[in-house]
Amino acid sequence: MFSHIGGTRRRAGGPQAKGQDHHARIVIDLDDAWNGSTRQISLRVPQAGPDGRLTLVTRTLKVKIPQGVREGQLIRLGGLGAPGFSGGSAGDLYLEVHFHPHPRFRVEGRDLHLALPVAPWEAALGATIAIALPAGHQVKVRIPEGAQSGHKLKVRGKGIPGDSSGDLYLNIEVVLPDASHPQARQIYETMQRELAFNPRAEWENTR
Repeated sequence: MFSHIGGTRRRAGGPQAKGQDHHARIVIDLDDAWNGSTRQISLRVPQAGPDGRLTLVTRTLKVKIPQGVREGQLIRLGGLGAPGFSGGSAGDLYLEVHFHPHPRFRVEGRDLHLALPVAPWEAALGATIAIALPAGHQVKVRIPEGAQSGHKLKVRGKGIPGDSSGDLYLNIEVVLPDASHPQARQIYETMQRELAFNPRAEWENTR
């Protein structure tokens, strides 16, 4: 992982002063926030030479990612900013955390949002579904009988762990079997003949 921070010019002479703070971005996986981890990053940081001039050098750091870190949170690395002036202490380096896009989950703070595909019989009859969470974790969720597409479920405490764990929000999407399959088509045709079902009945009753 490589991040870049801007350089700064050294002020000649003057009283003792702390060096400037610097900011950089670090992009991590959702798994890193789930359990916490240590990541190695390379930064271009300012360094004072024997003549007092600043140059940018590449420095490799090990950064501790705390469990429950949020998008946009800053991780402070003390003394890794710009050198101080006239013997003053160095500034700090602040890493702004961002997540790699996840193929299934959308992250808001510590909350996770997931579009959950369910079969028609799971929605109609109810079902218990196992959902794989980041970092190898899993949660079982009960789909209520008669669930429809757009039905939302909230599972408390199953978002990103932390001092205050986030929640898991599920948006149900009922997915129909492809009617091009002969068996599926036969079942659909039987339902069409034998079920007295009109999904637009409410519209007709309000005309």
